[in-house]
Amino acid sequence: MFELLSQYDESSQFFNLFNYITFRTGGAMFTAMVIAFAIGAPFIHWLRKKQGKGQPIREDGPAGHLLTKKGTPTMGGLIILIPLGISSLLWSDLQNPYVWAVLIVTVGFGAIGFVDDFAKVTKQHHGGLSAKLRLAFEFSIALVAVVAMLAAEWVATTPDQTHDVMGFLNALMASDPLTAVALPFVNGWGIQLLGFYVIFAMFVVVGFGNAVNLTDGLDGLAIVPVMIAAATFGMICYLVGRVDYSSYLGIPHVAGVSELATLLGALLGASLGFLWYNAPPARVFMGDTGSLALGGLLGAVAVATKHEIVLAIVGGLFVLETLSVMLQVAVFKRTGKRLFLMAPVHHHFEKLGWQEPTIVIRFWIISVIFALAGLATLKLR
Repeated sequence: MFELLSQYDESSQFFNLFNYITFRTGGAMFTAMVIAFAIGAPFIHWLRKKQGKGQPIREDGPAGHLLTKKGTPTMGGLIILIPLGISSLLWSDLQNPYVWAVLIVTVGFGAIGFVDDFAKVTKQHHGGLSAKLRLAFEFSIALVAVVAMLAAEWVATTPDQTHDVMGFLNALMASDPLTAVALPFVNGWGIQLLGFYVIFAMFVVVGFGNAVNLTDGLDGLAIVPVMIAAATFGMICYLVGRVDYSSYLGIPHVAGVSELATLLGALLGASLGFLWYNAPPARVFMGDTGSLALGGLLGAVAVATKHEIVLAIVGGLFVLETLSVMLQVAVFKRTGKRLFLMAPVHHHFEKLGWQEPTIVIRFWIISVIFALAGLATLKLR
């Protein structure tokens, strides 16, 4: 739709609005929200008919989970991904390579999560895809997306060079901003990783996808922090893609990434629609279909904007949840004792007697604090 309507921008002041990313971001958000509201109820009804017993609930989980959450359908992430995809295709500049790279990660990770959810529902068991197979698919998708984004950045920054495979490989091995990692509170570029940047970026995408997946354990717990992170990175995308703003703030400039704000706007709108049905008590779970896809999307956007470290701050809640699992496993293997009553850490607080809404809302507040800290790094340089 953007390409079609932008043809009339010179003859109409209204059509000229479609050249503004801020306008299209708002349009993408509204469109995705309307679609999510429209398909939510009938889609949940269809899922209930198809899934029967719904998502299997851990019997060793917090008291009451088995009773209150049993029978709730999963794969609700499709209520987010379908509107997100439609709205992005309508409002984004489809000639922008970053849009396609992020959509590849979103759809690919969503497909992996869907297969995993389908296996769990069919078998009525927590074991879906094997961890090795799942990670192999995730890293493969991340590799394609990372290389595509780096190639797009290389072409944009070297318009006068011959662009071939050898030239691209040479650029990866050169001391170039292409393979540098920006550091918070530091002007310009920080650490130069050369060719190892590709591996680092892949871990960011895969790691954050699984971090959101681990956090998705209570009604509304994951989706609101995802929305907070998406709104934050929507602003970062806009600033990084503008030469004037990025120069003023002393942050890396990456031409073209501001277009990702439209995709993040679509994510916000679709997430609002999903939250309507996921608010406690949840009528549907997003499942791995949603959590893996949304985490991968945020990771890919962070790589595109060269704000991978800032993502760890903005998405600090997801990092803490992941660390709680890693520490629990490490301490138990070493000592035979548990560091937390149950991991991820939100279940620890449930075991302590905290009510689910209390945990969810307090974790939302923590997410806002992390997001504000992440935004502060843009100016304090």
